[in-house]
Amino acid sequence: MSHATHANAALTPRARLRLARLIVDHGWPPARAAERYDVSWPTAKKWADRYRVEGPAGMYDRSSAPHPQPNRTPAPLVRKIVHLRWKQRLGPVEIADRLGMPASTVHAVLVGCRINRLSHIDRATGEPIRRYEHEKPGDLTHVDVKKLGRVPDGGGWRYLGRQKGKKNRAATAVRTGERNQYHNPLIGTCYLHTVIDDHSRVAYIEAHDDETKETATEVLKNAVAWFADRGVTVQRVLSDNGSCYRSNLWRKTCADLNITAKKTRPYRPQTNGKIERFHRTLAEGWAFKKFYNSESARLAALPAWVHEYNHHRPHSAIGKAAPITRLDNLAGHHS
Repeated sequence: MSHATHANAALTPRARLRLARLIVDHGWPPARAAERYDVSWPTAKKWADRYRVEGPAGMYDRSSAPHPQPNRTPAPLVRKIVHLRWKQRLGPVEIADRLGMPASTVHAVLVGCRINRLSHIDRATGEPIRRYEHEKPGDLTHVDVKKLGRVPDGGGWRYLGRQKGKKNRAATAVRTGERNQYHNPLIGTCYLHTVIDDHSRVAYIEAHDDETKETATEVLKNAVAWFADRGVTVQRVLSDNGSCYRSNLWRKTCADLNITAKKTRPYRPQTNGKIERFHRTLAEGWAFKKFYNSESARLAALPAWVHEYNHHRPHSAIGKAAPITRLDNLAGHHS
């Protein structure tokens, strides 16, 4: 609902409310109230009817846009646009080219989702950005799943080049017997289930072979216990609208743990921006930082990296302190 009054309106919202109250609350005939406020009888009746149904909130102008919007961009396409913008930092023209649609439509979607400027989503531009943060550890935790292609036996293309990487991929697929729907070699996906405390930025991670509701809820239980060992009681959990987080099992688990489950706004990745930023740090600092000759070698290096991140790495968003220092200073937890 718009809270502005259009340029040619005869009455302000306050005057409309007084007019409507004369008719509804004080029993004035619409014609007499209309004369008092120098408007037509149908206008007086309209505001009286609106007041009966909606109360004072109904005194504001409604949008003149038609309610059905047949030309609105379909939701799956909006998701693709947001994904390309958020993950790959592509501009409207590049996104439009990839999706085969007008750049003007892509731009309109980016404006509507408030990610038309990279400064809205990326600190690297140096522009000021609004930060929010919950007061105490456990007030809010963020959860999400980061998907990474597994490292083939012998190493991947990033360090060995496309040709050798492709050969290793094929050899790994022969060993595992995995193929995709087009019968091409498939080495599978590693699903990193991540839980981050909003106040401290302390992170808890588990690597799994799927992102089912059963796995997501087990990770949540383990994370809650892990944080409890460090003196933190998880109060709320914020997730995106992924299927595992929309399940009844997730809702029931949160209720059993006495946690309030919250969801991010659709097509607004910024809402879960802290965990998105953490995943970039994770990719740069661990997943792709060095050469790994197998998936098991990369996973073996994960616990040490998470410990370094939590206990020793200065975090720019919390005054260059290590995240663990923001938890209650219990003996042995900061080493």
